[in-house]
Amino acid sequence: MKFQFLFQVKTIIFLSILFLFFSCASKKNILYYQDIDSLNTGTLSSYEVKIQPDDLLMIVVSADDPEVAMPFNLKTYSVASNNRQDVARNQETVQLYLVDHIGDIEFPILGKIHVGGLSRTEVLQLLQSKIGQYIKNPIINVRITNFKISLQGEVNLPGTYSVTSERITLIEAISMAKDLTIYGKRNNILIIRENNGVKSYNRVDITKSDFINSPFYYLNQNDVVYVEPNRTRVNSSAVGPNTSVIISTVSILVSLAVLIFK
Repeated sequence: MKFQFLFQVKTIIFLSILFLFFSCASKKNILYYQDIDSLNTGTLSSYEVKIQPDDLLMIVVSADDPEVAMPFNLKTYSVASNNRQDVARNQETVQLYLVDHIGDIEFPILGKIHVGGLSRTEVLQLLQSKIGQYIKNPIINVRITNFKISLQGEVNLPGTYSVTSERITLIEAISMAKDLTIYGKRNNILIIRENNGVKSYNRVDITKSDFINSPFYYLNQNDVVYVEPNRTRVNSSAVGPNTSVIISTVSILVSLAVLIFK
């Protein structure tokens, strides 16, 4: 009788410990795009990021006569060695234009140009109209060279990532970070964004397919994506450091039970 009682006590305690470490997860909290079949598959509107303060723009002007375009292409030099006298190893690079706090850049010949809040296409049109006064049919290339995003929280590889295409979706960003961990909240992903000095945030549920139509489906430069931990991760942060305490407490309880019913 005593043995049976002690066996039951140990069994209950063992099951209680297992319950602390394991819980049943519902697939509705894990799977992406759960209602994709019912999503309206209309054509997505085109998307372009807007130029913001502190963006670095690479602007290259070309023409049929290269000499005519030269004044619009400032050159700079990077030194390949620590010896600045070693000019033979200098490398010529294209001048980058920093967008100041009010959205302006200083461009050769043209002077100050306001590009803040404009898309890449709009900047191209603006430059073509201005440079077209000096060059016939100019060819202009504009790129944001410091486009980056940051991913934090429950992703497998958190960090800041450079983007070369100037167009990236939330899902592509998550893939760059090697996907969410099993402990990440897929229905409450926080995106922090800054436009014209004003910070905003939005929460996205990637278990529902309608987030594809959200204005936060495409990320802007300098966006921060934060994936919150789920309850299992939060609980494990408390259980983990206290595992030895729990085991010691269980051992004491078993010992007391043995003494009482001995």
